[in-house]
Amino acid sequence: MKKTYYLFNPGRLSRKDNTLKFTPVDDDGKELMPKYIPVENVSDLYLYGSLDANSALYNFLGKSRINVHFFDYYEHYTGSFYAKEYLQAGKLQVEQTRHYLSDKNRLEIARPLIKGAAHNMLRNLKYYKNRGKNTTPAIDTIEQWISDIDQSQAIDQLMGIEGNIRQCYYIGIDEILKDLKMEGRSKQPPKNEVNSLISFGNMICYTICLDQIYHTQLNPTISFLHEPGARRFSLALDIAEIFKPLLVDRVIFSLLNKQQLKADDFHDGTGRITLKEKGKKVFLKAWEDRLNQTIKHRSLGRHVSYKHLIKLECYKLCNHLIGAKEYQPFKAWW
Repeated sequence: MKKTYYLFNPGRLSRKDNTLKFTPVDDDGKELMPKYIPVENVSDLYLYGSLDANSALYNFLGKSRINVHFFDYYEHYTGSFYAKEYLQAGKLQVEQTRHYLSDKNRLEIARPLIKGAAHNMLRNLKYYKNRGKNTTPAIDTIEQWISDIDQSQAIDQLMGIEGNIRQCYYIGIDEILKDLKMEGRSKQPPKNEVNSLISFGNMICYTICLDQIYHTQLNPTISFLHEPGARRFSLALDIAEIFKPLLVDRVIFSLLNKQQLKADDFHDGTGRITLKEKGKKVFLKAWEDRLNQTIKHRSLGRHVSYKHLIKLECYKLCNHLIGAKEYQPFKAWW
């Protein structure tokens, strides 16, 4: 089974026959013992350290359909090497563009995206309400905002509702967390540990959505809720909205409330709170465990992983675009 590889050490990545060869280097630039990664075992690569590579490697990765995601020193996602698409479908791309250009058709997709995201936020809040947390005010306010979604007549209006829902949700998060608190959303830079975790997790969620889109016939640059823009795959942002509460937030709640991550797993550099390398590894281990966790799918009647749920969401969008079935977002029922 293919898996995601995370590279933290600086070094050189190269092709060795039909295998990936990673040669790490120490602080003095001295090469250490190389590691070999069979390419057939790799689904994608996440690079957090500086890496030397050449065009032969990227040709090899492209032919092997392996995407590579890059992050800078401050954990910002900086871009992806996106392997050549292999499932292109002209008809679907025409329909995807047609739906984006029509306000009516675009809203028919954007509204369910917001409803799905809001529903999954509510599931988190109600889960902890049943465990004695005071999340009732946030739940009540979010439910009021959800009732306004169908009345929205423009994307800007819809995004305003989404922003209000998130603000209420963030207040609820502080009721869920035991020690460290969020105290409002801060992004650039994250001003505390919880905001740092949310930024880090959201970027990882965005990239896994991008990876799953890659294995469908969807064009990742044409989106419906977020505005398509230069140099970004905005459809991944759309789909990530639904899964951030289920994947990112639940991992964060678990790690912080079980004290698997503590304040000393972060460092403060020029007002920017970021995870130390040890903290990143703890988060990514929990993240991988979460992605591979399975649930019994109601309509399919079999167990599927959270990772596969993302791809199923892409297929649902495809079916909507070609007129086969109206899009309904994934909503957690547990």
